[in-house]
Amino acid sequence: MLEGGCHCGAVRFRMPEQAAFSTVCNCSDCRGQSGAPVLAWAMIAARETNVTGEVKVYHSSETGRRSFCPKCGTGLFFTNGQLRDMGMMQVRIAALDKPEAIAPVLQVQMAEQIGWMARLGELPSCERFPG
Repeated sequence: MLEGGCHCGAVRFRMPEQAAFSTVCNCSDCRGQSGAPVLAWAMIAARETNVTGEVKVYHSSETGRRSFCPKCGTGLFFTNGQLRDMGMMQVRIAALDKPEAIAPVLQVQMAEQIGWMARLGELPSCERFPG
């Protein structure tokens, strides 16, 4: 099992090591809720995930539900009508203690990608923040 949680530690979760599917999402809904240009998600069976601690749920769209820690605000889970019908949910890969354990296999919602994201690999990079 993989483990993860929120920034303050009030919410913890355990999930299977094998995700059914994993993506990087470029949609405006993910961006609007997170303030990040993309989010990485692992799709898993909801019944195979064990959550301890209290989460709050934000209705981000007609059927979209985003769960987060009410203490520190860390976003953790997503479901929508289609996922719920399949018994599935999505977990933010970056909320895992070892996020390298699940690598995304596909980028989705490319029609909504921020233009400069396509050139991200061309930018100079530093091991740490310069200064």
